[in-house]
Amino acid sequence: MAGPETGAPPDAGVGAVEDDDLATQLGAMLRAFWATPQRNRLIALAVALVTVIGATAWAQIRLNAWNQPFYNALTARNLPAFVTQLGVFAMLAGVLLVLNVAQTWLNQMTRLVLRQGLVGDLFGEWLAPLRAFRLANAGPIGTNPDQRLAADAQHLTDLTTDLGIGLLQSTLLLASFIGVLWELSDGMGATIFGVVVNPPGYMVWCALVYAGTASLLSYLVGRPLIRLDAEHYAREADLRFELVRVSEGVEAIAMYGGEAAERGRLDATFGTVLAISRRIVSAVTRLTWVTAGYGWFTIVAPILVAMPSYFAGKMSFGELMMVVGAFNQVQQSLRWYVDNFSAIADWRATLLRVAAFRKAVIAMDRLGQSTGRFTLTEGAGTGIRIADLCIAGPVGTVRLDPATLDLKPGDRVLIGGGHGEGKTLFFRALIGLWPWGSGTIERPRRERIMFLPARAYLPTGTLRACLTYPQSETAFDDAAIAAALTDVGLQRLVPQLGKFHRWERHLSENEKHCLAFARAILQRPDWVVIDDALNFIERGARQRIESIFMTRLTDMGVINIGHDGGRPGFYTRQVTLTVDAAGPKFTPASGAS
Repeated sequence: MAGPETGAPPDAGVGAVEDDDLATQLGAMLRAFWATPQRNRLIALAVALVTVIGATAWAQIRLNAWNQPFYNALTARNLPAFVTQLGVFAMLAGVLLVLNVAQTWLNQMTRLVLRQGLVGDLFGEWLAPLRAFRLANAGPIGTNPDQRLAADAQHLTDLTTDLGIGLLQSTLLLASFIGVLWELSDGMGATIFGVVVNPPGYMVWCALVYAGTASLLSYLVGRPLIRLDAEHYAREADLRFELVRVSEGVEAIAMYGGEAAERGRLDATFGTVLAISRRIVSAVTRLTWVTAGYGWFTIVAPILVAMPSYFAGKMSFGELMMVVGAFNQVQQSLRWYVDNFSAIADWRATLLRVAAFRKAVIAMDRLGQSTGRFTLTEGAGTGIRIADLCIAGPVGTVRLDPATLDLKPGDRVLIGGGHGEGKTLFFRALIGLWPWGSGTIERPRRERIMFLPARAYLPTGTLRACLTYPQSETAFDDAAIAAALTDVGLQRLVPQLGKFHRWERHLSENEKHCLAFARAILQRPDWVVIDDALNFIERGARQRIESIFMTRLTDMGVINIGHDGGRPGFYTRQVTLTVDAAGPKFTPASGAS
């Protein structure tokens, strides 16, 4: 939406929320998870994972200790001892197999529960009153919310689970094996340039220096991936939006013969995806030089640092293999950062998008705090009173002439004005979507007023659900629903009440607007407020609807914000909207909070 007629809220500086540091974003997401109904399940799963991973670490320590007698039996060609150690291996492998299966199940369940909690929280924040509308008009942060609510949320929970479990497992293994490796390093050392180096925990220090060097190189080389991944997700969302737009407009595109033009737009959007993907390929390739090189050298690294002691006769071959096994376990733990840097960059980029979106949604409540607001009150009465209302819009102040209106149910009011005179802005002010300005609006409770926008909205579902929206599908019986459809000339749809369909694509524009009025006839609110929707209805159908309001629904108030064109005598009052270009405005600069 753009332009003064739409009255779109300006960007309230929400784009800056993506500048938060990692600690701030993590803190916000952790508080959100803590408040979800899934909190206790997550805690139980975390306890179970710690238990399973701890048991796995213990079993791996036992397996590493098994190396010494097994390889010594091989060296001594001792067949009975060899067979005995095979039996020990079978038991340890069986235990590890059970633990691995349990860990896999816990991993998948944690993903599921994390996603349930995150998406539930995002849905709740996004669909809080007025937030989704304001966010949609708040600049780049509000574009393609489906990408952040669906794909990004799922990807974040998957990465969080995998990286979290991997980090926990590496930490427990490091804590378990670093002591083992320290003890095995007793008496080990090396001669460097004629100097004997024999510090306590020799192999541990070698592992720390080796892993620390690789981690630093991985960070320096792979850091650009964080920004590139975030940009990649944004461009993929743009492509997805363009594909949906073309899919929904195929009929109009075919009528205009615009396939080539649309292909050009899609190619251009896809080109941006390919461009950022190529940059990611280059960045990942550079990072692979570090991670892959580190991985290959790790095969011989523990043997190289332990060889001086082995050739000096200070350890047997079995002891050497036990040292190598412990060194590799410590390396496996310490190299977690190196092996997962690409995934960490991906996780960081996804966290940035989801956390920024959530913060932007909440920030919508503070939009325009520095700008004055008119007073909108909901009462138990059925009348509407508007007094001295001035709506601060992008191009000036929207006012009513006369300035004070006292309306009661049964009044049928035309509020008109020329093009660009703020009709949609006034419509949104009555709802409460645009609260900036001065004056007062007193109206009945929201559930007693039905607002009909210029673009009719039909939810996906059965036709019955479209008629009873936003109430329950069972709130009205089929006879009443059929009568409402017949009133607006849609009796042909009565046999399809239970049919599930995307009705907004199945019906014509005229039929969609007629169905919206059938919804009002069925639900009988005190007031129907129309944003020029009557002018989108064919003349015969419009006259039929106006007759119903003038005969059977005389106790229902009608406010039509739009152009004239109805039957003579339909409106009991007419009011004019004007825009004062010199009056107070609500611009992006003054509206930003």
